[in-house]
Amino acid sequence: MIETDYPAIGPQLHRQVLKLMGNRFEFSVVCDNKEDATAHIQAAIAEVSRIEKLLTTFSDDSQTSEINRWAGIKPVKVDKEVFDLIRRSLKISSLTQGAFDITYGGIDKSLWNFDVNMKALPDPLLAKKSVRLINYRNVVLDEVAGTVLLKEVGMRIGFGGIGKGYAADRAKMVLQGRGITSGIVNAAGDLITWGTQPNGKPWTIAIADPDHSGMPFSTLNISNMAIATSGNYEKYAVIDGRKYSHTIDPSTGLPVTGIKSVSIICPSAELADAMATPVTVMGIKVGLDLVNQLHHMACVIIDEHHHIFCSNNINIKN
Repeated sequence: MIETDYPAIGPQLHRQVLKLMGNRFEFSVVCDNKEDATAHIQAAIAEVSRIEKLLTTFSDDSQTSEINRWAGIKPVKVDKEVFDLIRRSLKISSLTQGAFDITYGGIDKSLWNFDVNMKALPDPLLAKKSVRLINYRNVVLDEVAGTVLLKEVGMRIGFGGIGKGYAADRAKMVLQGRGITSGIVNAAGDLITWGTQPNGKPWTIAIADPDHSGMPFSTLNISNMAIATSGNYEKYAVIDGRKYSHTIDPSTGLPVTGIKSVSIICPSAELADAMATPVTVMGIKVGLDLVNQLHHMACVIIDEHHHIFCSNNINIKN
């Protein structure tokens, strides 16, 4: 259902919320009337649904599932769109020294149960063995043939760390192509904004307090930017009094500790989505050093002691 938040005079904000890609998506557009807004948002929904069918691992007939099915056996021809997304993913893996890796699907999930019943960490050697198939260098791309090969049997790729952001970017492009000059696409917290609110003011984005996910600890005035947050406040385990994130370090097979949340701000929702988790894995110093070297990217990190760390180019308002 689309809600109208402003009087029916001039541009109004129209919203629709629904579940896509297994997550809560919210589409907000500034438009003069409800009927047009409905049509525009439906086009954006159709685009996200199309992407979901390409990337999902929950359907045997998706291109992702076909790549995984033939791992270690033969290359699989895919659409250029999927090929290019994989290529960009591998570049981010290289940039983050493997802290981001779409081959995470090969992890042995039997070791992990991030809930109140998880009382101990697995043996380090067992954990290391569980991630042996995670290696972005074993993804072979043939640009001429348009094929993707996973070198080892049992390898699996997945787009959980980048797919929602990519879908948000694509939905924005569809809406802009239909003449929407201001709006927000929020893909389960990975969101992108453009234009301004109906009153002409910039969009204000709240960063959640990791200990109270429904409460913002700070706000950022951003338009024509994206933000994505990775945090341990939604899925985690407490072992011997210490909170362990559901984020697994691909190099060790063990969960990340010490950081409550990482928020990445940059022009692309895809890139923001993809960078939030690896910065968590890399840690505060190394993560911020990397972000400070990248153009048009900012970062806010909150550690387990509630300390806030920011990249050089950001100013948060409490």
